Amino acid sequence: MRRFVIGRARNLFETSRQNYQFQRPLLSSSQSPFRFLSSTPVADSPSSSPSSSSSSTMAPPVTVNTINPKVLECEYAVRGEIVSLAQKLQEEIQTKPEAHPFEEILYCNIGNPQSLGQQPITFFREVLALCDHPSILDKSETQGLFSADSIDRAWQILDQIPGRATGAYSHSQGIKGLRDTIAAGIEARDGFPADPNDIFLTDGASPAVHMMMQLLIRSEKDGIFCPIPQYPLYSASIALHGGTLVPYYLDEATGWGLEVSELKKQLETARSKGITVRALVVINPGNPTGQVLAEENQRAIVEFCKQEGLVLLADEVYQENVYVPDKKFHSFKKVSRSMGYGEKDISLVSFQSVSKGYYGECGKRGGYMEVTGFGADVREQIYKVASVNLCSNISGQVLASLVMSPPKVGDESYESYSAERDGILSALARRAKTLEDAFNKLEGVTCNKAEGAMYLFPRIHLPEKAIKAAQVAKTAPDAFYCRRLLSATGIVVVPGSGFGQVPGTWHFRCTILPQEEKIPAIVTHLTDFHKSFMDEFRD
Repeated sequence: MRRFVIGRARNLFETSRQNYQFQRPLLSSSQSPFRFLSSTPVADSPSSSPSSSSSSTMAPPVTVNTINPKVLECEYAVRGEIVSLAQKLQEEIQTKPEAHPFEEILYCNIGNPQSLGQQPITFFREVLALCDHPSILDKSETQGLFSADSIDRAWQILDQIPGRATGAYSHSQGIKGLRDTIAAGIEARDGFPADPNDIFLTDGASPAVHMMMQLLIRSEKDGIFCPIPQYPLYSASIALHGGTLVPYYLDEATGWGLEVSELKKQLETARSKGITVRALVVINPGNPTGQVLAEENQRAIVEFCKQEGLVLLADEVYQENVYVPDKKFHSFKKVSRSMGYGEKDISLVSFQSVSKGYYGECGKRGGYMEVTGFGADVREQIYKVASVNLCSNISGQVLASLVMSPPKVGDESYESYSAERDGILSALARRAKTLEDAFNKLEGVTCNKAEGAMYLFPRIHLPEKAIKAAQVAKTAPDAFYCRRLLSATGIVVVPGSGFGQVPGTWHFRCTILPQEEKIPAIVTHLTDFHKSFMDEFRD
């Protein structure tokens, strides 16, 4: 079985190839496949080249031994081996429904709301439709089909697009008028000025993350601080760009708390091994852990980055997803500006996406990064990298502007928009609580509260017999559990070893996205499976 390796960011020193070891011991390969740094050298080339082979058959020009080894290092568990198995089972169900003890596959592996039945926000889709087909704007029938404010907004946006054509290229940073709207939305959210020239519109947040890794990572001696557990985009992108993932462990006992003392310890260890730590990734609200940082904690993080000269990479794509009354989202830019730190004091990149929040427009691939605290010469290089990709897709750009400037009080769409938004967020909060309670009732399972984001990350205390069975199957124990869960129930979750975890602990990530009417059945199937699993492997 393919190993669930996420971030084995290779740390091969130039001659000695000494392996960097963190203070907190990593799991051995027999315990877990998640490793940040590999002690295994790059596979050597075959001893004889294809041209020297005595065989008359030409070897293929590309094999796994001849592709970029950084690609081999990169893994992405949320679409990994268990998901591939789920897709095969789904095909079997369609052709042979009686082959399995379930009628459908429930994909709880990825934050993909509309695939699980969430409806798009009407106002957003009306504006997109009108922008993509502007010839209907002047037709009388349009007035009866579309709200007045969606028609007005479509005209405003089209006037900002050269040629009024959503099929044309735009400025490499994105359409200027849309960046103006986004900057105004950021300023309204934070209470501090935002510059449209700091905005880079991208195809979702992921390309923006890759751009920053490309900018910051020069060699395997450059490290990027990442939380553990972490969203595997970061470990994958660090591996692809040849850097080193430097982990800092979130404290599960305190609700996945982020301690600056842990950052200092890991930074000291990294530097003692010759690693230059360039940046700190913070995911707030957390993925896969669902915690929302307190503002006081954020201030300590900002201060740490300033004192240590680190770029702060703030993943804030779940900023709308906060479910507890005692927590509130604060952007890191707002926090840093409220501390009196400006452009010259701290380098900060904030990531936002239209895929999450209450909008869930994953397939539209819209997002942006706000880049502050970089010199003009560096900004020029960021723009150059953006220009290589020409521009992000226009529909995603439009959506990003709508997300940051939705209907306001007095607009025709405001009431329906507010009802749709509030309905989605309140339903997510209810599902999170129901699943949290269900997990905590299972034998040997503990689950922290989902304060935000779209996930729960319960810990499973597996019997030794199950761990040994997983070793025989040559897979991580949590992956063994998740595979058995899929085969018995059709429920797809992601093993914690795909995100990283403290050695000796096992988890899985489950989304809170299935529709409410399906949650009771999910709880029942999961409960029955877990009891059967524990009975089978009870020590």
